[in-house]
Amino acid sequence: MNVRWCPGCGDHAILNTVQKSMAELGLKTEEVVVISGIGCSSRFTYYMNTYGFHTIHGRGSAIASGVKVANPRLKVWQITGDGDALAIGGNHFIHTVRRNMDLNIILFNNQIYGLTKGQYSPTSKHGFISKTSPFGTVEEPFRPGELTIGARGHFFARSIDRELKLCVDVFKAAAQFEGASVVEVLQNCVIYNDKTHQAITDKDFKDDRTIILEHGKPMIFGKNRDKGFVLEGLTLRVVSIGEGGITENDILVHDAECMDNTMHLKLANMEYPEYPVALGVIRSVKGQVYDQQVESQIERVQKDNPIKTFRDLATEGDVWEVK
Repeated sequence: MNVRWCPGCGDHAILNTVQKSMAELGLKTEEVVVISGIGCSSRFTYYMNTYGFHTIHGRGSAIASGVKVANPRLKVWQITGDGDALAIGGNHFIHTVRRNMDLNIILFNNQIYGLTKGQYSPTSKHGFISKTSPFGTVEEPFRPGELTIGARGHFFARSIDRELKLCVDVFKAAAQFEGASVVEVLQNCVIYNDKTHQAITDKDFKDDRTIILEHGKPMIFGKNRDKGFVLEGLTLRVVSIGEGGITENDILVHDAECMDNTMHLKLANMEYPEYPVALGVIRSVKGQVYDQQVESQIERVQKDNPIKTFRDLATEGDVWEVK
């Protein structure tokens, strides 16, 4: 099938890296299900040689959850956009994250409604001019990382459509995590919101305006690898290594597995120009997984219950024969 996205759309790169991730993980096509809602990104299902559903607007999380509970052996990937997941699908999204359903959720964030031709979305910047906000939107946008962690999410990562290796790395980490893994991909819509992420994706500036976090390693960034974070009271502060007596030993070490989400929220919420934008795995904390608990509960109840089949249920108690 021909891939029907606009030439230059960031979706092409995400599709390529998801396929590469699955290949490197050795996943079998028959054990994978890809679920999508409505939006440009939701055509993704057609381009995967796996099982899949192209479902209805905002309901991808609900249907993906049903698939996973019905057959926990399947690897379920949900493909969604900032409009599909965070507007009409917002309620389903936060409860899927809260339940820690074992799904791999990839959230394409281009800060626009592309399929319906350029309306502002829940992640569009304040003041953004669009067909539905001709004088600039007066709304403050959602921050997907903040929403995920605020919903008691256990895994959140972020990448950029241009960063192919990083996309593969975070998709693999998400797939190997047991529970709800949310990966936000900052993606470009060349038609309706071109260059929306250019401030941090331009090759001349990206090293100084983004930081790739790695668990257990100092949070260092910059073209010359000479900048990092220290904690000043309760606030993150960017410092230069070598100035004011600052050494690499003073730089905070990233702990993606810390149960306390305070630092994860700070990192997920960082925005340019005050801070570099955090990429990579920001939070990865083990927790109870909804579908695993449901499966265990069913097994436990069946073991202790004399009713094993539908016939047992239909004939238990008082039974009358009508002639």
